[in-house]
Amino acid sequence: MTSRAPQVTVERALQAARCDDCVVIADETSSANLRWAGNTLTTNGVSRSRQLTVIAISRRGDTASAGVVSRAGVRDDQVADVVREAELAAADGPAAQDAQPLPAPGSLAAGGTGAAGWDEPVAGTGIGVFGSFAPALGDAFSAAASGGRKLYGFAEHSQTSTFLGSSSGLRLRHDQPTGKVEINAKSADMARSAWAGLGTADFADIDMAALQAGLARQLDWAARRAELPAGRYETLLPPAAVADLMIYLYWSACGQDALDGRTVFSKPGGGTRVGERLSAAALTLRSDPLAPGLECSPFVVAHASSRSASVFDNGLALAPTDWISAGQLTALTQTRHSAQRAGLAVTPAIGNLILVAPDATASLDDMIARTDSGLLLTCLWYIREVDPQSLLLTGLTRDGVYLVEKGEVTAAVNNFRFNESPVAMLDRVAEAGASTLALPREWNDFFTRAAMPPLRVDGFNMSSVSEAS
Repeated sequence: MTSRAPQVTVERALQAARCDDCVVIADETSSANLRWAGNTLTTNGVSRSRQLTVIAISRRGDTASAGVVSRAGVRDDQVADVVREAELAAADGPAAQDAQPLPAPGSLAAGGTGAAGWDEPVAGTGIGVFGSFAPALGDAFSAAASGGRKLYGFAEHSQTSTFLGSSSGLRLRHDQPTGKVEINAKSADMARSAWAGLGTADFADIDMAALQAGLARQLDWAARRAELPAGRYETLLPPAAVADLMIYLYWSACGQDALDGRTVFSKPGGGTRVGERLSAAALTLRSDPLAPGLECSPFVVAHASSRSASVFDNGLALAPTDWISAGQLTALTQTRHSAQRAGLAVTPAIGNLILVAPDATASLDDMIARTDSGLLLTCLWYIREVDPQSLLLTGLTRDGVYLVEKGEVTAAVNNFRFNESPVAMLDRVAEAGASTLALPREWNDFFTRAAMPPLRVDGFNMSSVSEAS
């Protein structure tokens, strides 16, 4: 049997359901990619996939249990089987601690989303999304070759259409484009390396000439080498490095974990640190599903329950949320269940992250020009958590650490392993520049929609010298 439109699959699953409540999520994804090495395009490809998630809910008085089954490539004649499997899991499952009534239309649920309506067909993506990017990439290959440089990297674009329906009457849709480009430039002898990356919705905003010129400048900075020991240095973090650290902070800001005393956001003796000042700098960390250039789903899509998400919250509207406001912790990611426990507002996770400093206009170049002595990073890599109670992270610098002296970059230095807490680091921010769209190097397989400023941090802890290149 042929597969029908995802909207029809949602309706078919809901009609097949015999449980007390049911939520059905159908995701249809198409993707396209380009890859290159040594100034030559090597491969390109496209793919399509479809996933069906059925959440069956069995209510028993004041309690409820949920059974969740996700399957890829489900045919029309298999939809009812997936529903039955979810219902069996719900019947056999324990009572869910996060049980809540399902959101209903016109109450807590989002009313409508995205450019397309529920019944419109899925458009998807394809190689055509690179129509303007590919010629510019060819020009960058030519410029790099003439300068004795080699470019390596990839560009990826996906479009996921999510259809969420429930037995309470919700019918919600969101179309999410996600794109990124990562470029690594190397000198002809392969001794010097530089990295640049950007997230994008459609590749129309990618300036390849500017990316290529920036990579060339970084390789030129590395023509002179210097060796430095481990220690604490005044350090300039570009937006990409800031994004990696702030995203990990955001992922760690789970209200349930904080309430249970597990994280840096737990208050000694019980409760959370919401309301406490984390930074003397007036920095604001926020999310907004409608932020220009960073648009994401304006309603909760939870394929499974976890400590930071609840399948019972599927369809809840998402509103602009300040996680840190002017240096003060103002919210943690909360389900309805955890918010009730903590006595705080319901603030579910949102798929983008923005860090801003009030009235900040400086660029990274402006901040370099004001640096008497310090380090300039390119990006961070292999970030791992050491201690959740302080959110101490460790990781490596990569693709260029530079010495800044009297307002100029004078040399590339060795790589370091760092040990630093992004929470503690916020209180040592000496300067923040203007926020720009930023692609995290470490986490961009999971999170691409970020806007971050460059930061000047006092005493960034380069704990040891690294032999990594």
